[in-house]
Amino acid sequence: MARLIWAEPALNDLEAVADYIALDNPAAARRLVARVFESVERLERFPHSGKRPPECRRSLYRELVVAPCRVFYRVEGDTVFVLHVMRAERLFHRFLLDERNRSQ
Repeated sequence: MARLIWAEPALNDLEAVADYIALDNPAAARRLVARVFESVERLERFPHSGKRPPECRRSLYRELVVAPCRVFYRVEGDTVFVLHVMRAERLFHRFLLDERNRSQ
């Protein structure tokens, strides 16, 4: 089983998305956070189950889509590093992944 490590910025990203949703529907925000954590926890058993993001197909990064979010991560040996969470409709910025990857 792979070890799962959340980068602090990724947790902050998820919290920001949840806070925005909670403005209109706190219960939906709680459900989203639970779904994201459940989906990410599956990476402990299946670390390569996410797809390569279309914006960076030739990279180490992978993503899970947990609507309305995209969760970006990379696998290194038996460790999964969760690096970034964003709303799916937002513009993707690869430099964020690269910066967070260097800080791990």
